[in-house]
Amino acid sequence: MLAFVPAAFAFAPAALFFVLFCVSVRTDRRRFRNAVLLGLTSVFASLGLMFLIPGLPSPLGVIALMLIFLVPTLGPLALGCFLIGNGLTMVRKEGRSPANLLSFAAGVGIFALIALVLGAAGWGSQALNVLVAGLVLLVGYVSFVFLCFLAYAYLYGRIRVRGDVDYVVVLGSGLIGGERVPPLLASRLEKGRQIHAAQVARGGRVPLLLTSGGQGPDEKLPEARAMADWLIAQGVPEEDVRLEDRSRTTEENLVFSRTIMRDGDPDYRCVVVTNNFHAFRAAMMARKAGVNGQVLGSPTARYYWPSATLREFVAVFWEHRTVNLGICAGIVALTALGAVAA
Repeated sequence: MLAFVPAAFAFAPAALFFVLFCVSVRTDRRRFRNAVLLGLTSVFASLGLMFLIPGLPSPLGVIALMLIFLVPTLGPLALGCFLIGNGLTMVRKEGRSPANLLSFAAGVGIFALIALVLGAAGWGSQALNVLVAGLVLLVGYVSFVFLCFLAYAYLYGRIRVRGDVDYVVVLGSGLIGGERVPPLLASRLEKGRQIHAAQVARGGRVPLLLTSGGQGPDEKLPEARAMADWLIAQGVPEEDVRLEDRSRTTEENLVFSRTIMRDGDPDYRCVVVTNNFHAFRAAMMARKAGVNGQVLGSPTARYYWPSATLREFVAVFWEHRTVNLGICAGIVALTALGAVAA
C-alpha cells in the first residue's frame, strides 16, 4: 500500500501545471500547449489522489482503488465497442471512404492491442514482452496526446462571444451538386446568423457576415456566393454580408478573410464559425494566420462527431510532428535496445 503523503505535497506538481495552464490560456486560448498542460495537470492530480488513498476512510479507499484499476481495464473495452459501433454507423450513413472508416479502425485497433498483450503474456518470450511493452508505451503516448486534445477542445468549445465584434466569418465546406448548401455547412451558417442577430440585439455595432469559400473545379459558383444567398434567404440584410470567394483551404479561408477585415478596419475584432469538431484546430490555424478572434463551433450530427474528431486529431498530431515523431522515435529506439538486450 502507498504511504500516506500530505495533500500539500501530493498535489504540488498538479498545482504547478494548473498555474502554467491558466497563464498559457490567459496569454492565448488557441495554443496546443494549453491542451498538454491541462493533460499534465490531470495526470498529476490523479497521482496525488493515489498518494492520499492510505489516509482515506476504509470504504472510500476501497472505492478509489477499484476506480483506479477498473477504469483503465474496462475503459478501453467500452471505448473499443463504441468506436466500432460508430464506424458501422458512419459506413451506413456516409459510405465506405477511408475517412469514414477511421473510428471503426481505431476500435478494431484497441481490441487487437489487447489481444496482443494477452498473447505475449502467455508466450513466455522476454524479447516479445519488451516489444509489446514498447508498443503499449507508444500507443499510450498517442492516447495521452489525444485525450489532451479532446479535453481542451471540449473546453475551448464552451467559449462565448463577449462584447462587440466587427465580423462574423463563416468558413466554407463544399457544396452539394456544385451549387447547394449541405447540412454541415448550413449548421455553420445558422450559427453565424444567430451570432449576427445577437450582436444586432445588443444595440451596438452591426457586424458584417463574411462568407469564406472559393469555387472548386466541380462547383458551379463560389461557395461564398451560395453561402451568402443562404443567409439572405434566412433574412439577413444583404448589406450585412460580404464575400471572400478565392480560398480553397481552411488556411486560405483565414488568410484571405484576415486581409478583407484588415482592409476594412485595422483594429477589427471577429468571430470565426466552423463545426464544433473543427473549432480548436481552426483556432490554432487562426492564430498562425494572425486572425484577431476566437473560433466558435456549430452543432454536428452525433454519429459524425467521433470520426471527424479523430481526423482532426490526426491532422493536429501531424502539424506538431517534429515533437510527436521525435518522442515516438525515442520510444521505438529504447524498445529496440531493450529487445536486443533481452
